[in-house]
Amino acid sequence: MAGRWRGRGRGSGAQRSAGQLLADFADPAAAPPLTPPADTVDPPPKGRDEQRPRRERVNRPVSGRRGRPEPARGWAPVEAAARVPVYQVATSEIGGLFPLLAANGVPAVGARMGYDTLSGGAFYCHPVEWLLRGLATNPNMVLFGEPGRGKSSTVVAFVLRMMLFGIKTLISGDVKGEYTPLLRELGMTPIALGRGSPARLNALDLGPLAHRWDDWTVARQREELDGVLGRWTMLLAALAETQGYQPTVTDESVLSAVLRRLVGVGDGYTRLRPVTIPDVARQLADPDPELWRAARFASRRQFLDHTRMITDALSNLVVGPLAGLFDEPTNFALDWDAPIQSMDLSLLRSRGDQAIAVALTCLGSWASMTTDLQDDGEIRIVVRDEVWRQMRLGLRAVEAVDADLRLSRAERKIQLLVMHKPSDLLSVGAAGSREVAIAKDLLALCSTRILLGQSTRVADELATELALSEREQDVTTGWAMERRGRALWKIENAPGFKVQTVLSDSEQRVFDTNAQLRTRT
Repeated sequence: MAGRWRGRGRGSGAQRSAGQLLADFADPAAAPPLTPPADTVDPPPKGRDEQRPRRERVNRPVSGRRGRPEPARGWAPVEAAARVPVYQVATSEIGGLFPLLAANGVPAVGARMGYDTLSGGAFYCHPVEWLLRGLATNPNMVLFGEPGRGKSSTVVAFVLRMMLFGIKTLISGDVKGEYTPLLRELGMTPIALGRGSPARLNALDLGPLAHRWDDWTVARQREELDGVLGRWTMLLAALAETQGYQPTVTDESVLSAVLRRLVGVGDGYTRLRPVTIPDVARQLADPDPELWRAARFASRRQFLDHTRMITDALSNLVVGPLAGLFDEPTNFALDWDAPIQSMDLSLLRSRGDQAIAVALTCLGSWASMTTDLQDDGEIRIVVRDEVWRQMRLGLRAVEAVDADLRLSRAERKIQLLVMHKPSDLLSVGAAGSREVAIAKDLLALCSTRILLGQSTRVADELATELALSEREQDVTTGWAMERRGRALWKIENAPGFKVQTVLSDSEQRVFDTNAQLRTRT
């Protein structure tokens, strides 16, 4: 800054003083005079000092040590509140007089979340813009916070304000029903799955694929169908793993062959047939000769003996705790032009954690398939609340989440993971297992980290996993714990921002997750 601001009317090396800067940037009439009154300046020392030229301090007060001897001013060494003390300093130090010139370092585009408490300026969030401007390497986000710190309100405020930019949101499994009030305020009804709900979702639903099939060329049909069948194969293998069976490569090959036969690929790509999990289980239990020969088995008995375990695993899903939820054709239609869609799983809590985890896995695969076929240029936010439940099902469930995060840029998605603490990722498998290794690397696939208030023990884990400085760690355990909505926002390895999320009165009413605990009067 010293080389930037030059004095006017002086030589090239001169610099403007503090008084001149104040005169340029403030009201000249309100600024105190640069030259103090003669009666307030201390007399020069006598003796030999008179013969020697005085060397004045660079940083010196204009007023005298005892203040200004004026009526009602007193003799205090500090100026009265009505006047501003003026100091002469180098231009390299003048930035301290203009702190509002310092911005918070993020572009003013996207959802306006609140304000940066360090700079005082508004804080905006747009992960895609951060990616395009080189601030981040991917658009994914992860949010950590203890219960009651404002996780849900931060997420809902973000997705609601991103709607102004045409970005749609899919809540891939609302475990506690926290996003339902927002949908109802927007005039939409969330899809509820579970006890007492008539809604049914086919995990192998064709979705937009069936509606757009006739408009595509044969080459496009082959490309899109190969991707969908590959995702279905991974889903069925992951569901079999939830029942305690580890599918083999041969099992996956058989599943792929069964799915192709059921969907009608072999008839010249002229039409598609709907497929359900019971259809797959029946094909495995009663194969025709063409199937077991195409799978290169010597006999029907050999085919049945080899596929018995995976057949039983898929059959348990039809008669187990998820019976009637994912084994029937989809009986509702989603409006994909709506700004937000949600799958409410709060009614499944009575069926146990495994039922919720299986439901999250099915919804994750189904949501990925539907969003893969979205219009070109369309960006969608996919919120994955309590994703650790899904990853506890096994290796393939962890790999499915890992694949979704790695493909977010190509698929134009903003994956938003919501968790309580980093140790949630360590509980997806045994210590030192491949599941844990992949789960820990998921944090590296999320450039934006939102850290709400945490206890000291959890903050130590975050500091280790995210390489937080000691000051940033103190923010999560101290400042962020004093008020809801406070969080440390980290973008890659850049210094974090202390952001206070601000909600309007209507948003506070809609986002109140403690409404059921309040006593109605």
